[in-house]
Amino acid sequence: MNYYELLFTTIITEDYQQDLLINALGDIGFDTFEEVDLGFKAYIPVDDFNRELLDETLSAYRELFTFSYDINLVPHKNWNELWESNFEPIEVSGLVFVRATFHEPRPFIRYEIVIDPKMAFGTGHHQTTAMMLALMLENDFQGKKVLDMGCGTGILAIMASKLGATEITAIDYDPICFDSTIENAELNNISNITPLCGSKEAIPNEQYDTILANINRNILIDQMQRYAEVLKTDGEIYFSGFYETPDLEIIIDEARKHGLKYIYHKKDKEWVAAKFVF
Repeated sequence: MNYYELLFTTIITEDYQQDLLINALGDIGFDTFEEVDLGFKAYIPVDDFNRELLDETLSAYRELFTFSYDINLVPHKNWNELWESNFEPIEVSGLVFVRATFHEPRPFIRYEIVIDPKMAFGTGHHQTTAMMLALMLENDFQGKKVLDMGCGTGILAIMASKLGATEITAIDYDPICFDSTIENAELNNISNITPLCGSKEAIPNEQYDTILANINRNILIDQMQRYAEVLKTDGEIYFSGFYETPDLEIIIDEARKHGLKYIYHKKDKEWVAAKFVF
């Protein structure tokens, strides 16, 4: 899969201004972000790129702060090398260490997840992954049947297994993510993850104790009804990939329509991860 790389140069007075722009780009198909000096890089599959939609989206922010961008093509053959060069390990609550195969292990940390980064998923949203992992550590997965939507590398699915989940279904629309989840489950000696390639239509007609969905606001809203259909009574659902303002209230309102009750959330900068129950 070929990608466009947009290198944004920003002049901001508050950190949240750049975050707002990143969030808006996520809503129109950009799926990978990397902070750099003087701005950030945003990536989108070539087939998903719409220049007119991009310009329309950016116009809402030009009066708020100053920014410019350049566009480069990243051929598929170069994507893994680019991804590896920017992958940083994640440590959560002193209990979880997520690292690539080329990072040194930390054997003193209780849970280690090893990821072979051969897929189109970047490092810009690590705070949402870390918050989801933190939520998982605070809750019970023992003996649970879990659905991981937008599984990416399979990090959350692997964590669910390590926390005692007995059966995990991991779904992503990107075939590279599908393959990556299989490989990473094997790397971590996990055998109870079933990966599927697709979106909400790929969700089996089964009932789950817990759903994990670290995607973005618009996709979460679109898929909310399907989540409610397959979540058991008293089941739990964890959402991330969106901002506290204005997204959290929008997510809470949509969840309420489907019988999902907001419990609490975590925040890192402007990003949020929230727990709901059915």
